[in-house]
Amino acid sequence: MSDAFSIFCSIGSSAGRIVLLGFAPAKVLHALSFPDVLNEDTGTGYQRRFNSQHSQDFRRYIRQPGASTIPLTLNLRPSANAWSVCDKGNGQAELKISADAGKIMAQVDCQHRLGFLGEVDLSLPFMCYIGLSVEEEMEVFRTINSKAKGLSTSLLDFHDAHLAGDLANDRPELFIALHLNNDPESPWYRQLDLGGTSTSGMTRRASLRTMQKAIKRFLTATKILKTKSTERAAQIVLSFWKAVSEVLPEEWANTRKHILNKGLGVYAMMDIAADLYREAPDDSGLDRISFVNALTDFAHQVDWTTKGKLYGLGGEGGVRPAVDYIRDVRKRAHLKVVSNG
Repeated sequence: MSDAFSIFCSIGSSAGRIVLLGFAPAKVLHALSFPDVLNEDTGTGYQRRFNSQHSQDFRRYIRQPGASTIPLTLNLRPSANAWSVCDKGNGQAELKISADAGKIMAQVDCQHRLGFLGEVDLSLPFMCYIGLSVEEEMEVFRTINSKAKGLSTSLLDFHDAHLAGDLANDRPELFIALHLNNDPESPWYRQLDLGGTSTSGMTRRASLRTMQKAIKRFLTATKILKTKSTERAAQIVLSFWKAVSEVLPEEWANTRKHILNKGLGVYAMMDIAADLYREAPDDSGLDRISFVNALTDFAHQVDWTTKGKLYGLGGEGGVRPAVDYIRDVRKRAHLKVVSNG
């Protein structure tokens, strides 16, 4: 598309937003649009990872006789010169697109349908918002896809974090989980799976949803937020995980053979963190060193391997027996120290 061109559309409202309704060849819509996939390295974008198989399936389907699809949902990103909408009256409008406009439309809900249609000339219907901000796009995407099969719950949580007015008070468990993922001093730094893409090459150890649910267990068990701020709770949780990675470096690093920082281990260790918090006479003294001292007394005696005592336990249902086992190891280690003393 080397020349400026126009697409004639109907114009109206979708509830409280003005939209364009029209038809265009798939290859044209593909050339003009892009998916705004969450980049976990930069924190930009908001959509799920591209699913090649899903997109291939749609390409095969849509080219069959009698195939059809609901309108693709797009948004014309704000731009001074790339495009303009001219209202022609009687519910009609002309979308004018400059020759060098490039990809001016965000694929709010159609990235997998358009993914492999770059050379396909089939006419497809579209509905296009006009000038939504990225945050407004995110709200539309979340509303459309919140129950969609395959959409990561961690990605929805990421949306919540960006859309929340006061995350520390509204979703403290999510605030703390993101703090673990975003603080460069955290052993979890950029290692929680947010549901987007990353070029960092680091292995994702657990999902954002798993971590926040484990932290919620900690918050509930300790009732820490009745007397302390969410920020202080985040400091304590961070100190605990620093201590865990320091006391158990091999188990922490070798994720294939150990469950320490996988789902079951995350849940169980946050319960153990709650035990240590409740036992502390004054949480002002709870820091990395105090957690290291406590963990050193028993953590090495726990069988963290995937083939050991915790084998076969999984998910939240396996947390109780896992915690009981760790607590029992800790109790026996303490009794041994007392008897030797």
